[in-house]
Amino acid sequence: MSFKAKRCGVQFSPPSIVLIYQHKDNNSVRKRIIPVRNFSKYSDCSLAAEGLKNNPRHRDYLDSVSHRQLEKLHIVLRDHMKGFSLEHSLEHSLASFRLDPEEDLNKLDDGELTRRKEQMDELFEKNRRHKDDADFVYDLEMDFTKTSQEKCSWDEESDDGF
Repeated sequence: MSFKAKRCGVQFSPPSIVLIYQHKDNNSVRKRIIPVRNFSKYSDCSLAAEGLKNNPRHRDYLDSVSHRQLEKLHIVLRDHMKGFSLEHSLEHSLASFRLDPEEDLNKLDDGELTRRKEQMDELFEKNRRHKDDADFVYDLEMDFTKTSQEKCSWDEESDDGF
């Protein structure tokens, strides 16, 4: 069977991921509560999300849920276990997953760089236009001219003629 996730959420007691999904075969909508086992306030949320996504019992249901979203839900569960409010943990998780265009990616370690690249790929796929979309234009031409021309030293002609 194939399933399409509609909504995801968390349940604090007992710690669980709540998934609202739809059967693609008969379009029936159902709810599945996935318990989060062996998870504490010191657990790594990325590893827990990966383990849940690769679990044979839940793999088919969580196929259409991104790893990033599962990781966010685990962060909310972990912050609740630490005693933080829901608003604080949502704000913290949004801030940690926000892309900063001014951030120097050369200063990040390999794990953080991989996470940023996954976020960029996900954002690209979200904004990407497919040929099946209603507003798709095959040969779109845009003019990206600047209104103010900035002069740089390397723009000026040199004495060598290069």
